[in-house]
Amino acid sequence: MATTINVSAATAYDARAAARARRRRVPLGRRLRKHGTGYLFILGAAVCFALFSWWPMVREVIMSFQKTNFAGQTKWVGFENYRHVFADPDFWAAWRMSGLFTLFALVLGFAVPLAIAVVLNEMRHAKGYFRLLVYLPVMLPPVAGAFLWRWFYQSDDSGLFNMVLHDLHLPTIQWFQSSHELAVLCLVLFSTWANMGSSVLIYLAALQGVPGELYEAAELDGASILKRVRHVTLPQLKLIISLMLMLQVVNTMQVFLEPDAISHGVNGTVSVVYQIYDYAFSSLNFGNAAALGILLMLVLMIFSGIYLKLARSVEED
Repeated sequence: MATTINVSAATAYDARAAARARRRRVPLGRRLRKHGTGYLFILGAAVCFALFSWWPMVREVIMSFQKTNFAGQTKWVGFENYRHVFADPDFWAAWRMSGLFTLFALVLGFAVPLAIAVVLNEMRHAKGYFRLLVYLPVMLPPVAGAFLWRWFYQSDDSGLFNMVLHDLHLPTIQWFQSSHELAVLCLVLFSTWANMGSSVLIYLAALQGVPGELYEAAELDGASILKRVRHVTLPQLKLIISLMLMLQVVNTMQVFLEPDAISHGVNGTVSVVYQIYDYAFSSLNFGNAAALGILLMLVLMIFSGIYLKLARSVEED
């Protein structure tokens, strides 16, 4: 058998070498005429990618070292924009808010969709109906959903949550004025509700790839549902869970819609991206906005690098 495999490998290697030799013998002009359409498709995609993805990043790096005035002259200021950003008293508050939002989102926005996906996968009846129910908020425009939840959180009795508390003869709550932590938690609840459907679908797709024989063997051993989830489901989803963890952190660190449309930045709910928006479109200080954007990108790049290194070391172990 080993001899057969070696002969097949050698034959394949010879075939590839012969194909490379034939390509070298074909003139460049003839190859361009033959594969010109394919090269044009690749060129179009590369130009679009460079123009709409890489150039804005390069432009942002350049702007972070400039004092940009779109109505006048632009001049180089070195690291002055970065010094202004670090000296801003709201700088660390914005990072604390984004960090706290990410922490809460990891507890709710990461764990809840996984739990719901496992429950839906275990259901025997009305599975499609509940999947549609979970995915419905994703189909709602995000700004419309944010306005809806802003009404839920109205501090007087006209808000939905306070109406329910009032009907239950419980004291109403000033959702965004009581404490900073409660205000951030309110934003996380909306974010979890709005984005949960996509995460649940990804987890459900991954669950379909878990071999049914593993569950059957676990049932024959008398394993309960919790033990099947712990010893079969979670180990089989380890790769997709770790990937979703990284995406969750990267997405939540860039939170903007929730503090902008729901809380309007009150009670310390100004995030880093909200601060960038404020620099650019309220203060018209595009240099500071670009500098803070570069800092956020560096933080996310460092986190992604650490994650990839840890994931690779775990795979090697």
